[in-house]
Amino acid sequence: MQKATDFRDINESKVNFDELYSKKDPREYFKQLGRLDYIIPHLAQPVFDQIVRARAGQQDEPVTVLDLGSSYGVNGALMKYALGYEALRLRYTAPAFQSLSSEALLEFDRNFYRAWPRHEHVRVIGLDISDNAVRYGQACGATDLGLVMDLETRDPTLDEAEALEDVDLIVSTGCVGYISSKTFARLGRFAGRRQPVWVVSFVIRMFPFDDIAATLAAQGLVTEKFEGATFVQRRFADHQEMEAAVRAVEGRNIDTRGHEAEGLYHAELYVSRPPEEVERCPLHKLVTVVSGANKPWTVGTNVLATFGDTARRRAQMQRPRLTLAQAP
Repeated sequence: MQKATDFRDINESKVNFDELYSKKDPREYFKQLGRLDYIIPHLAQPVFDQIVRARAGQQDEPVTVLDLGSSYGVNGALMKYALGYEALRLRYTAPAFQSLSSEALLEFDRNFYRAWPRHEHVRVIGLDISDNAVRYGQACGATDLGLVMDLETRDPTLDEAEALEDVDLIVSTGCVGYISSKTFARLGRFAGRRQPVWVVSFVIRMFPFDDIAATLAAQGLVTEKFEGATFVQRRFADHQEMEAAVRAVEGRNIDTRGHEAEGLYHAELYVSRPPEEVERCPLHKLVTVVSGANKPWTVGTNVLATFGDTARRRAQMQRPRLTLAQAP
């Protein structure tokens, strides 16, 4: 089995949002992340839509999507219904919703999703380690099935493995770095028994994807990186988080100017498919990203951007220097 990269040191610099995922409903999730202009579900939505439709054209039954790190089922809701991320954010941060009990909110959400026409070509399984978040996503209708498990540490149970057999497409929007190649190795043994699974990963640039790509290659999948665009995850919470991220990205010899040095986490898109699919339709033809259409609202004024040059200089000072051997 491919040895997994240890992301613990990198993660120590990130703000810990674990508490948000332990709540009984998603209101705090949207309020706290909304303050940091969390935007990746919106940017991922058209990419997922294009890939789901491409996969749907190859089979008669709906595409079963496994959303890794699904939390409250946000990606699932955006894939299943004609909804936008901003509509969900405004819903859960609306003053009228703040005094409701979690039980009352859940009932409102059930009715809310039932009122929307759903896309019949897609079915969504949410997978996360947070019991409350997964169960809320399934109960309200954002996902069709919720699985609470940590594939970094254990194999699925028989029932969980049976659910994974139907998966056609695996997606994630930021959980790489919390999960490693261990999760993908286990999924490769259980998911997609009918036909090869496709994998779509949005990965923050401070985390290398090499080990996961190698694990997927051992499963017969070729990984392509989308060139020409990155995808904003959110603003940094503070100067310390920003400086650590710039240091980590610069440590990978990636230029942070116009990206992390502006005070924003950026993610890259990786898509892994069977080689014949890559040859038939390369990624740049499979996915189109339209510049200027990605942000329905303005990302908030970012005072952290003023620290960009300083953070970059410190990162470059700590980067190991290469020395050339003298010719004999």
